[in-house]
Amino acid sequence: MAVHSRAASCPTTVLGKMPKLQGFEFWRETLRGAHYVVAPMVDQSELAWRLLSRHHGAQLCYTPMLHAQVFVRDANYRKENLYCDVCPEDRPLIVQFCANDPEVFVQAALLAQDYCDAIDLNLGCPQMIAKRGHYGAFLQEEWALLQKMILLAHEKLSVPITCKIRVFREIDKTVKYAQLLEKAGCQLLTVHGRTKEQKGPLAGVASWEHIKAVRKAVSIPVFANGNIQYLSDVEECMQKTGVHGVMSAEGNLHNPALFEGRNPMVWEMTEEYLEIVHQYPCPLSYVRAHLFKLWHHTLQVYQQLREELAKAKTLEGIADVNRDLKLRCQEEIANQKEGEKPKGGLPFFHWICQPYVRPGPKETCKENGTSGSEGGVRGKRALEDEDDGNADILSKNKQKKKLRNPNKRFDPSLKPKYAKCDHCGNPKGNKCVFNLCRGCCKKRAFKETADCPGHGLLFKTKYEKSLLWKSGQPEMQKIERTQKEDVEETAGLKEGIDTVL
Repeated sequence: MAVHSRAASCPTTVLGKMPKLQGFEFWRETLRGAHYVVAPMVDQSELAWRLLSRHHGAQLCYTPMLHAQVFVRDANYRKENLYCDVCPEDRPLIVQFCANDPEVFVQAALLAQDYCDAIDLNLGCPQMIAKRGHYGAFLQEEWALLQKMILLAHEKLSVPITCKIRVFREIDKTVKYAQLLEKAGCQLLTVHGRTKEQKGPLAGVASWEHIKAVRKAVSIPVFANGNIQYLSDVEECMQKTGVHGVMSAEGNLHNPALFEGRNPMVWEMTEEYLEIVHQYPCPLSYVRAHLFKLWHHTLQVYQQLREELAKAKTLEGIADVNRDLKLRCQEEIANQKEGEKPKGGLPFFHWICQPYVRPGPKETCKENGTSGSEGGVRGKRALEDEDDGNADILSKNKQKKKLRNPNKRFDPSLKPKYAKCDHCGNPKGNKCVFNLCRGCCKKRAFKETADCPGHGLLFKTKYEKSLLWKSGQPEMQKIERTQKEDVEETAGLKEGIDTVL
């Protein structure tokens, strides 16, 4: 476990504690000068995967992105995502939150700070859910808000605050953005060299020039993220940009031994991962998702195994599928001809851990039957605010849904509009007497001993029934005593008759 030594000269203090390390001291001492970093990945950088990655060269790991608001209000969420994942081997560790409210962010960070070495603010998530929730990369234009969030966290926390960002198109604006975060109190900056528009098949190549410019402009440690598929890429990135560490996400998922510079057999990594999951359990959906990544190239050859993996309901079932995969691959290796080369343009044979190169817009459009120019604009999936009833311009996922249900429509204007709960923002019940969602309604109805027929909650009715039942107890007991005496009298009379006879 990392030891948080404190520098006496450091100006930042927290009530009752020694000054915390900052900048390069924090990176060298607390993070042990980490160069090889596993990225925060939703449902993918869980404890078991972090430990597997650490066994194979990773020096620093991030938790999956956690929602600050949910972390504050839900004890089970805290327990499932952090408190139950305590492991001395899993250090140094940085906990990442998404948030858009300074107070909520700091509250969540205070609840997490004793379980990690730093708190990271996610300013890089480009997904539609981040746009709806107003967090991640969709906060990158709100500099005043970000400054307030980081400044407050820097003042209140006993551990350093770090940030993970995406770049702007302009290098100058990206540099000013990074300098603003540093000035607010950010102690380490991870720069993903893509804009928030670069995602899916439109991801393209990350700009190391942007990262290099940021590295030169700030006086805190900088990690680079993007274009990392092999250990040689890590070394090249550090050399060209001058960063202090390199973060990997996709590359790590397809080859957890990336930082060792090895490309092991896929079943070997699977066996080791499943052993760790037995010791540190996680949802089966996480395990399945990891194996779909690890086995990506092999599942193109053995399609049946894809179905078997999807249907497996237990770890033992997944282990059986892995054994089947191993036998098939070993048989293929045994029958391999001398000088035979990998198929499909792969650098290695499909049973070896290797990167997956995401197809660009042209390849994706060919698969979807659309033109290259159109696909280049639309990207992987049709955006939600477009009229997308035409099957020719639907994403593959929506086309599958259309096959299952030909009458299905994806026009956003046809979607029902839900009013929001007054408390949490979730859709409220149409017939709720409190105008709340079911969760909030249940809490209020219980607190006030009230009914909500719309949600089927009858706390008041049940309470009144219990009172009625209790008030009727003496009368019921009297009736029961009378019945018991009658039974005993009848039994005695019968016994007397039997004696006379």
